[in-house]
Amino acid sequence: MHRDSKLARRYGQALMDFAIEQNELDAVAADMELISETCKQSRDLVVMLRSPVIKVDKKVAVLNKTFGGKIGSISLKFIGIIAKRDREDILSEIAAAFINLYKEHQGIISAEVISAVPLDDDLRTKVNAFVKRFSDKVELKESVDEKIIGGLIIRVGDRQYDDSILKRINELKREFSKNPYISQL
Repeated sequence: MHRDSKLARRYGQALMDFAIEQNELDAVAADMELISETCKQSRDLVVMLRSPVIKVDKKVAVLNKTFGGKIGSISLKFIGIIAKRDREDILSEIAAAFINLYKEHQGIISAEVISAVPLDDDLRTKVNAFVKRFSDKVELKESVDEKIIGGLIIRVGDRQYDDSILKRINELKREFSKNPYISQL
């Protein structure tokens, strides 16, 4: 694990512990979602936060202007604390770590389904039923990748179930490459 990842997880855990103590866990989780999404959508914000040239007080002013009124006081104070410790450069990583810790705490499992075409309601219901075998609380993310040609790839935690046509084609290629009856040129 990268040093910044460990550090982000520690800060995320400290924030989560405090949010639980203050009975504000869901509100802080919503704030961290907003911060994470904003950082994903604004490369300029992330570059500014990581810039060694820009002074900390300017960074805090930008963060207050960006998030002030949109996030709760606990999250706003937390941003101030990490800025005082020169950790504002990993704010997006801290937010992501907090979100992962929150999901673990709530027993939410993230699952991803990749298909060649968008799922219809019937197939989505079947995928949800399959994923619910692992947990009652599942966050399902859907994506489309035409390269798999057909079928589905489902990822649940660290498990992957690949029933795509591309996988079958690759398996056939491997089998044909092992065939001793095909002469080598």
